[in-house]
Amino acid sequence: MGKCPHYRGHEGKTDGTEPKRVSTAVLRGAQRGNLDPVADGAEGRASTHIWQAGPTRSVTGMAPQRRLVFGVLTVASLVLIYILCETLEKPILPFYSFTYPTSSGNGCKCPPPVCTQHPASTQTPALKSPTSATGNKVHISSEGVGETRTSTKRPALPRVERPTEPPFIGDAYVSEDVAPQTHCADSIRSRVSKTEFGGRFLEHVPVLQWAKHATPEQHERLKKYPGAHGWGGIDYQTLEDALSVLTSAANSQLLDDWSRRSTKSECIHCAVVGNGGILKDSKKGKEIDGHHYVFRTNGAIIPGFEEDVGSRTTHYTFSTNTLMNSIRSYAKFGFNGPPRSNETRFVFLPDHDRDYLLMKAAATHTLVERGPEGGKAASMYFGEGVSKEKLKMYHPDFIRYLRNRFLRSNTLKSKYKDIYRPSTGAVMLLAALHTCDQVSAYGFMTPDFKNYSDHYYDNSYKPVFFFVNHDLRMEMTLWQKLHEARLIRLYMRQ
Repeated sequence: MGKCPHYRGHEGKTDGTEPKRVSTAVLRGAQRGNLDPVADGAEGRASTHIWQAGPTRSVTGMAPQRRLVFGVLTVASLVLIYILCETLEKPILPFYSFTYPTSSGNGCKCPPPVCTQHPASTQTPALKSPTSATGNKVHISSEGVGETRTSTKRPALPRVERPTEPPFIGDAYVSEDVAPQTHCADSIRSRVSKTEFGGRFLEHVPVLQWAKHATPEQHERLKKYPGAHGWGGIDYQTLEDALSVLTSAANSQLLDDWSRRSTKSECIHCAVVGNGGILKDSKKGKEIDGHHYVFRTNGAIIPGFEEDVGSRTTHYTFSTNTLMNSIRSYAKFGFNGPPRSNETRFVFLPDHDRDYLLMKAAATHTLVERGPEGGKAASMYFGEGVSKEKLKMYHPDFIRYLRNRFLRSNTLKSKYKDIYRPSTGAVMLLAALHTCDQVSAYGFMTPDFKNYSDHYYDNSYKPVFFFVNHDLRMEMTLWQKLHEARLIRLYMRQ
C-alpha cells in the first residue's frame, strides 16, 4: 500500500500520535470535496483509504486549499502559453554550424573563413559551399533558412573575417636567386610549370641554411615555428654558434661538386633510394649506382644488399633523432652509422637544438657540448676525416614549404599538428626534385605496399607501420602523381 505524499514529513511523529486510518465513507466525502483518491501502486487501482497525519487535521478543510492551488496553476499556465505565442510570432535568428570534413576521422570542427547572416527573404535562399584555403569544402547548415519571414527588424550579425591560414602554417619564405647548375633542356624546372604542380613549385626557396642566414632578424621571424619548420625552442646563441661554422660555398649547395665531376652530361641525374621492401630481389643496384648522385636515408644498410640497392652514397639525409633510432633499431643488421665514402655528404634535417650541436661538433672536431649526445665525439658517426664542406643542413623555410605546398596533411588540423612533418625520406626526395634535373626514386611506398615487407633487409615479412608524425599514405599518393606528371621516375614492380 503506497504512502501519501505528505507522510514522509510526519515520520518523526513529533506529536506522539499514530496516524489513523480513515474509512471508505470519509473518503467518499473527501472525494465530494474534490480530493482525489491516492493511487495504490501494489494493485493499480483506487485505494479505499488515505493516511491522516494527526487527529486534528480536517479532510474537508483541505478542499479550499486544493482549489486555490489549482486556480493559481491554471492562471500561470495561461500566462506562459500567451508569452510563448507572442515570442514565436517574432523572427528567429538562424544558427550556423561549420564543419570541416577530414580524412583522419578526428571530427575536428574549425571556424569558417567567413561568417555572414543570410538575408531576410520570402524565398528559400540557395546555400553555397565556400572553399577553404586548403581546398576542403565548408559545409554550412542553418536552422530556419527557407521559412517565410515577414519581419525585417532583426539585427544584422557582424561580418567576421579570419586569416586565410593559421599562424603556425607560415606560407611565406625567404627567397634567393640562385643560378641553375646546368642548362638541361629537359630538366624538372623546365617541365613543372606545365603540370598540376606548377602553382606549388617555388624554385627560389633556399634548400639549405648556412652562416649568412643566422641573423637576429631571421631568428625573430623563424622562432615562432616549432621543430623542423623553424627555430622554435632554439636560442639565438646556439643557432649562431652552429651555423657560423658553415661558411664555405659548399655548405650552400646540395650538389656542390658538380662542376668538378668529369662528365659530359648536360643534365644531373639523381637516384633517391628509400629502404622499402619493394627493393628486395629487385636487382636494381647497378642501375642505381649509374646515376650522378645517390641519396640515402636513416637505416641505409648496404653490405650484402648491393645487387638490389647499389653501393654508392653521395648524400645521406637524417635528423640526429632518426640516426640514433636507426643505430639502435638496426644494429642487428649491421647498421652502426651513416654510409661513408669520399663522395658522401651528410645532410642534417634539424628537428631541435641537438642537430645544431652535433653538426657544430662534427665541423670543429670537438665533443658535443650538451644534450643526449653530450660528451661524445661526432667522428664516431661521420669519421675522423669529415670536413665542414661535407656537412649540410636543410633550411627550415624549405621544410615548411614542402609541408605546406606538397604534404599538407589533415594532421595539421588535429592536436598533433606540432609534431607532424614530412618523413625524412620525403624531404630527401623533394630536395632532389628541387636540385636535380632528372630524378629516379627507388624503395618508396607504392599502392601495393602490403605485398612487401617494411624494409628490404627484413629477415621475415613485417608490415608497414603508420605513425601520426608522418602521413605516409599522402606521401605515397604524391609519388604517384609526380610519376604520372613525369617529374620523377618511380620504381614499381610490374
